Amino acid sequence: QVQLVESGGGLAQSGGSLRLSCAPSGFTEDSPIIGWFRQAPGKERVGVSCIRRDDGSTFYAHSVKGRFTISSDNAKNTVYLQMNSLKPEDTAVYYCARGGDTTIEAMCHENYGIDFWGKGTLVTVSS
Repeated sequence: QVQLVESGGGLAQSGGSLRLSCAPSGFTEDSPIIGWFRQAPGKERVGVSCIRRDDGSTFYAHSVKGRFTISSDNAKNTVYLQMNSLKPEDTAVYYCARGGDTTIEAMCHENYGIDFWGKGTLVTVSS
């Protein structure tokens, strides 16, 4: 069974930190690009950060640049999203996504080339 196993969501105070994890499982091929997306109530799902796992290149949405860090531990087959200096507007369901034939920019900026979604994990930031 193919899946993206997400963990790490929860409740944080404004200014606090959380770390999300995403582990691809069951795929017959490598997962070269992994991204994090978020969807707030009543809003569209948007890209937060994406990483190309073979060379470590990254993309960040403007709203999280300098506060969030995406990384990949290829030995553990896990991608992390470290979220610092959290704000109430970061409250959303965060989804891990696997990219197919795409680039980190196209995947994160245009939701292009996504071939699998995780189920999502809720992040709530209180003021």
